[in-house]
Amino acid sequence: MSNIEKKKTSPAQFVRQVRQELQKVTWPQRRDTFISSAIVILLIFLFSIFFLLTDQMWSFLIQKIIQIGSGL
Repeated sequence: MSNIEKKKTSPAQFVRQVRQELQKVTWPQRRDTFISSAIVILLIFLFSIFFLLTDQMWSFLIQKIIQIGSGL
């Protein structure tokens, strides 16, 4: 452990520092947020379709393998 002493700040000072830091933040524009959200929703939809089709394919193949195996 290091022996660096931390300064204690009052709650009021802490709140002031938080406000100052929040003013430094570059917030995204509404349009950027909308576009990012739309892309996320679209990708969720596409991946859902992909995994649905992949699951259906594997289910079909496993059923066929079981049918072939039980027919022997």
